[in-house]
Amino acid sequence: MEQRLLGKSELMVSEIGFGAWAIGGDAWGPVDDEQSINAMSRAYELGVNFFDTADVYGTGHSEKLVSELIKGKRDQIVLSTKGGLMGHSRKPEPIYESPKKVIKAFEDSLKRLKTDYIDVYFCHIWWHVEQETEAFLTAFEKLKDDGKVKAVGVSTDNFEYLKEFNCNKSIDVLQVEYSILNRSAEKEILPYCLEENIGVVVRGPLQKGLLTGKFTKETTFTGNDVRQHWDRKWFEHQLEKIEKLKELERENRTLGQLALQFVLSHPAVTSAIPGAKSTRQVEQNFGASVRPLLSKEELEYINLINPVK
Repeated sequence: MEQRLLGKSELMVSEIGFGAWAIGGDAWGPVDDEQSINAMSRAYELGVNFFDTADVYGTGHSEKLVSELIKGKRDQIVLSTKGGLMGHSRKPEPIYESPKKVIKAFEDSLKRLKTDYIDVYFCHIWWHVEQETEAFLTAFEKLKDDGKVKAVGVSTDNFEYLKEFNCNKSIDVLQVEYSILNRSAEKEILPYCLEENIGVVVRGPLQKGLLTGKFTKETTFTGNDVRQHWDRKWFEHQLEKIEKLKELERENRTLGQLALQFVLSHPAVTSAIPGAKSTRQVEQNFGASVRPLLSKEELEYINLINPVK
């Protein structure tokens, strides 16, 4: 597994990480905790050292599962979690309007994770409310000074909000959605991160599973699966693009691995964090960390199928 330097921090992270949203059990259909822990353990065995979670995933359940992974090997893992959405109305009114509230959320995460420090701590609020932005930045400074956090950042797809968060060169890392099917970050966000030496962690590199090629026009999503809210016309249009992208599959490279290699080919990207609920999915994701990545011709073909808009 290849490792990369995470922005201005001194952290070296695996270029394929483990996104622990799905194992929280509240947004991606049924999960089995033992299977989830086995999946994380298999990722670690294969060289994944970067594990990302959040307090809101399963209302803390994901963090509790991650605590089982890091037990006895904390210093060998780069641990990332996020705060700010737990209990939030997701409306413009501030909820985390003071550094004290941010630090309380952070300390709650520490308890669930059973550790005394976090390597990377993100603000999970992706829209701008002045009091909350200021509260997180002040809390970040204190948490760093106290040695409880090594790197800080924000999870957002909003370029203006990113710049506000980084107004005083305040952050080390950005978490952003980016994939073959969603290339909007290429326009402003990724060039800015390169210029500012901000590490980029990519969420959604498989576009919520679409880029594994396992869905058809007959696929439906039920229960608590977030994908049941997809617009069907949009969904079917993406499937048409995926059929064309399958031309780039190889005997030793699946469509999902192609999708991961695509995001890793951008010079601003540090690590991609696809979700996984089984060891099989982990092994598939791991297979993307090979060299060479994508050729110039393959990138040009992808650009024809889904150009930057």
